[in-house]
Amino acid sequence: MIVIPDTFIKRMHELNGKQGVTWAEALPGLIADCASRFDFIPEAPFSDLSYNFVIRVKRSNGKPAVLKSSFRKDELSREVSVLRAYEGRGAIHVLDADDEWGVALLEGADPGTPLSSIEDDARATGLFCEVFRRLHLPAPTSSRYPSMREHFAAIERYRERFNDVNIAGPLPKNWVENAEECLSYLISTTSENLLLHGDLHHENILRHGEEQWAVIDPKGIMGDIHFDTIQYLLNYEDRGGDCEQVLRSRIAIIADRLDLDPHRIAMWGVARGVLEACWAIENGGTDWYRGIQITERFAKCLH
Repeated sequence: MIVIPDTFIKRMHELNGKQGVTWAEALPGLIADCASRFDFIPEAPFSDLSYNFVIRVKRSNGKPAVLKSSFRKDELSREVSVLRAYEGRGAIHVLDADDEWGVALLEGADPGTPLSSIEDDARATGLFCEVFRRLHLPAPTSSRYPSMREHFAAIERYRERFNDVNIAGPLPKNWVENAEECLSYLISTTSENLLLHGDLHHENILRHGEEQWAVIDPKGIMGDIHFDTIQYLLNYEDRGGDCEQVLRSRIAIIADRLDLDPHRIAMWGVARGVLEACWAIENGGTDWYRGIQITERFAKCLH
């Protein structure tokens, strides 16, 4: 019988209230049902559990796999849909899934070492480009994937919240306006909407085989391909130098190898920083300044 860590149950309570606790406490039974249905032996859960319960399993053929269970079934269903769309393009393989149960059985990456293990930042960025180059495809007509405007909706909610109460919001007004202008321009000038990963960073790119890498945990967003570089640019931001220097170097490599517009990348970064600040405020946090620091750093790359 799998034991659910108390820390994970507490996390589910923070995120989803009593329903989240009930779901977490029922996981041992769900995993047992999945083991019978999908023919695997449960092993150990991952140590860095946050939004989903993820456990290593061994299939009857001896191969490793991963069972992912989510309280937010729609989000996992969308993730599975993106992985299947990316089939053959460098994404981890979906072995089986059940939307109603909120579970997905995924191929286990072997050895599964994340891209963050490559400490040479220029080399890691080059590998990122190799993965990025083969991943994207035109967005389907399905409405299950949010648009870029929907993804950035927290900025609009921030505006409405503080306009309604007629008091000054905490964020610097000029940065909110700059982000809105960038968003309006970028969305209106996007020539092709692609199915984006949405969270493509070091920890979601795993070594799979001797020279291959596979992506995991896509969010699924429709929009401008330049946006899918941003999450990588936000991680390990001071590796190999100060944050501004590392950012400029990465953007230069990415723009050159992927034939992308560095100006558009920087503009998406300006908007993304303000979005992060708005998310922090919605969640009751006081560390919104970190998002503004992101915005300021990307803004310097515009000049």
